[in-house]
Amino acid sequence: MQLVFASNNKNKIKEIQSLLPSDIQILSLEDIGCFEDIAETADTIEGNAILKADYVTKNYGYDCFADDSGLEVNALNGAPGVISARYAGEQKNDQDNMNKLLSELETKSERNANFKTVIALNLNGKQELFTGKIFGEITFEKKGANGFGYDPIFQPDGFSDTFAQLSFEEKGQISHRAKATAQLIAYLKK
Repeated sequence: MQLVFASNNKNKIKEIQSLLPSDIQILSLEDIGCFEDIAETADTIEGNAILKADYVTKNYGYDCFADDSGLEVNALNGAPGVISARYAGEQKNDQDNMNKLLSELETKSERNANFKTVIALNLNGKQELFTGKIFGEITFEKKGANGFGYDPIFQPDGFSDTFAQLSFEEKGQISHRAKATAQLIAYLKK
């Protein structure tokens, strides 16, 4: 089976492909000739995943799936949430985003947070949503060089390391994206 994954984020594509069984092959947006930056204008993570999946199905005619993820920090009423990638501005810079978040949490003792991924699947004229979450806390400083996004400052519950200190395989077994992808795989195998 071949499915379009509505992304050109090489890190995400690699992570998702590693989670999928070998009989499911991913095509990126680039692979189908889509070079537009699909606008993520929804107010929710679910909404952005749906926007991206619907864009590909409508404009390119492919069955596909899209995901959107966000970091939700309790002490910040769920921020950065849907704007996680653009938290410190449109430049979408991971370091700037982490620095802004750490600065906003400087005086906060409650640092609980969760990563949330929603996958929207458009398949055979139907749409399904799959949600994965992992809970943890925001560290006081960046640790580790693996991963991307907020990984150096997110320590999952039950671990003494941040996502960025875990190996690609370790993170892949527990992450929010892995949980949502497991639901996607179960659905595709039905």
